[in-house]
Amino acid sequence: MKKLFSILAITALVFAGTTSSKAANVQTMPINVQLLMATTTISITQDDSGTETQEKGFHQELKERFVEGGPGFMGIVLLCLILGLAFAIERIIYLNLATTNTKKLADSVEEALKSGGVDSAKEVCRNTKGPVASIYYQGLDRADEGVDAAEKAVVAYGGVQMGQLEKNVSWISLFIAIAPMLGFMGTVIGMIDAFDKIQAAGDMNPSLVAGGIKIALLTTVFGLIVAIILQIFYNYIIAKIDSIVNSMEDASITLIDMLVEHKNK
Repeated sequence: MKKLFSILAITALVFAGTTSSKAANVQTMPINVQLLMATTTISITQDDSGTETQEKGFHQELKERFVEGGPGFMGIVLLCLILGLAFAIERIIYLNLATTNTKKLADSVEEALKSGGVDSAKEVCRNTKGPVASIYYQGLDRADEGVDAAEKAVVAYGGVQMGQLEKNVSWISLFIAIAPMLGFMGTVIGMIDAFDKIQAAGDMNPSLVAGGIKIALLTTVFGLIVAIILQIFYNYIIAKIDSIVNSMEDASITLIDMLVEHKNK
């Protein structure tokens, strides 16, 4: 959790710094450049009646739609996005740090076994980061008890490392499931509120129905957007975990073969 809060704090500081730097750069620009930037952001068009209308940018439109959806469910959906991204970023950083050049490590361990024995090979694993190096170290640590004991240690510690790789991934899948559910709940509540207004008014006013339905559907849209964004990160994380696990399995087989060869010498 400390890593998670650290990532959130760093993200907030970076966002605040970029926002302030952009504002300072805009203030120091000449007037004509600022006007040019403004015209590229918001375009002015005229309709048939001659009145001018402003076409809103994507971010402004998104912000207004978010406000129209209501602070209740929209705020919860936004919280799901923030927490889900925080867990996803933490996992991506951890998995990238856990990635090891397995072939290079195996060659180094094999060379150390031939030149300096098990202790030299353990020193190589101790100076290398990643789950593969940790599995190698556990297997080499039990090498004196026999190949079978080393193999059991490799298998047992491999399960521990898989648990470390999959840590917090279930939270991401939880937010992927919750976000659209909250959107659908907001839609249902918005529809109920619209029918309550119709019942209170005593007539079928189209503006009451349209406004309630629009607010209701906005929660569903934003819930689906959050789920799609988190699903992309989730699939990347799962693919990264599978790649590391395959490397761990191949490395375990290679280590057992090296120990058998070293014992027969």
